[in-house]
Amino acid sequence: MAVAFAFRTGLFNIGAEGQFMVGQLAAVSVGIMFQLPWYLHMPLAILAAAVAGGLWGLVPGYLKARRGVHEVVTTIMMNWIGLILVNHLIRTYFKAQAERSETIRDTASLSSAWLSELFGGSRIHLGIVVALLAAIVIYVLLWKTKKGFELRTVGLNRSGAEYAGMNVNKNVMMSMMISGALAGIGGASEGLGVYGYMTLSSSFPGFGYDGIAVALIGANTSIGVILGAILFGGLTFGAQNMQMAADVPYEVIRIIIALIIFFIASSLLVSSFVSRCKKWLTIRKGGNGNGSDE
Repeated sequence: MAVAFAFRTGLFNIGAEGQFMVGQLAAVSVGIMFQLPWYLHMPLAILAAAVAGGLWGLVPGYLKARRGVHEVVTTIMMNWIGLILVNHLIRTYFKAQAERSETIRDTASLSSAWLSELFGGSRIHLGIVVALLAAIVIYVLLWKTKKGFELRTVGLNRSGAEYAGMNVNKNVMMSMMISGALAGIGGASEGLGVYGYMTLSSSFPGFGYDGIAVALIGANTSIGVILGAILFGGLTFGAQNMQMAADVPYEVIRIIIALIIFFIASSLLVSSFVSRCKKWLTIRKGGNGNGSDE
């Protein structure tokens, strides 16, 4: 949803990876440091992740709006800054015996025993509810509110939006901030729901980059992103089982995913080619009707 929202507002957020990690650390930190009832602790941890991810996304948004720096460059740079900063903070303030942070308190956890039992003992947790709510909220924001109309208009035509009296710079920064907040909430879901801690990483976890593919498959719509995420989840989980049960390399699934993305991305090229062919045939028919081939 983070990437799809940015696409819808005319921005290319490559920085969801860094925003995801920063949000995950913020959520885990709140889960470790505070001792509160679950109905306060869990929302506070998710809110902290949203704020951290939003602020991390606001930086490239500000540079884009005020200095004209392309968001692709700044978000990629922010990914690496986020990776190094997160590792440093874990080592300095939250490190446990192993190469990871301390474990969060149970009151901040998104894990759900009844939900896990409902799905055959899987690691599914309440983060899926948060994700579905986020998809609904973003749909309402983009298509049912005045602010959403402004954000989409700025993405489609900045000059037209500015001529209509919209604050283009403010909307660009807000768009990147909301996108970053969504990525941060995704990080909270991983940290609070799956593991309950955050590990030191030498490389990116890959969720932000997968989010680009999911957004493309889902045509940057809420329902499309939900279905695309289910497809990617099934392929990824199935690939692990295939490798263990049938000795099929995990890379086969990555190739399939790459082909899916390739064909979706090439759909515009095919549409353009078909349109040109139809135009050419129309001209030919018109020419023959006049007694000429030209």
